[in-house]
Amino acid sequence: MISYMDFTSPDVQFHFDVNNNPFFVKNNHNFINVLSVRELNTLGRVSLLDIFLSRSNVIEPHTHQNASELVYCISGAAVVSLVNPFTKQLINIPITPGQVANVPQGWWHYEIATVDATHLLAIFDAPIPEFIPGSDVLRLTPPEVLAYTYGLNESATRKALSALTRTVVIGPPEP
Repeated sequence: MISYMDFTSPDVQFHFDVNNNPFFVKNNHNFINVLSVRELNTLGRVSLLDIFLSRSNVIEPHTHQNASELVYCISGAAVVSLVNPFTKQLINIPITPGQVANVPQGWWHYEIATVDATHLLAIFDAPIPEFIPGSDVLRLTPPEVLAYTYGLNESATRKALSALTRTVVIGPPEP
């Protein structure tokens, strides 16, 4: 890898506190912190998400069109689920501390905590991973297009999707 970083620059950064950089906060038990080249300019071609989840909380179905993702379980337990676009199969990978699951670039996937106090580290092979969340795909596609395309009842589809008013990231919504 070729580096264009001037390591003699007074702006060079070698440390950062990820705890001070939230990406998404659902509540004090379900949140994600982020580290990318925006925060640490010497990072190169890697980035990470520091993920904290309580039981049954889900990192919503999504894809990263520019990065593969390695999900490492620090504590707790989770199931990493991905759809193999070649076999059209759903793969469910349970992970516990010290175990990893790999999500190839562009594959549809999600993570579900199976116990409280789950801590995951998602490591990407891109300096800033792109993120296409399922909630955005559903809420930004007109309900009549979804209904027509999939043979659904349009009013039922519109009603079902009406609760999606923003990107979800960690679901389900709080009561």
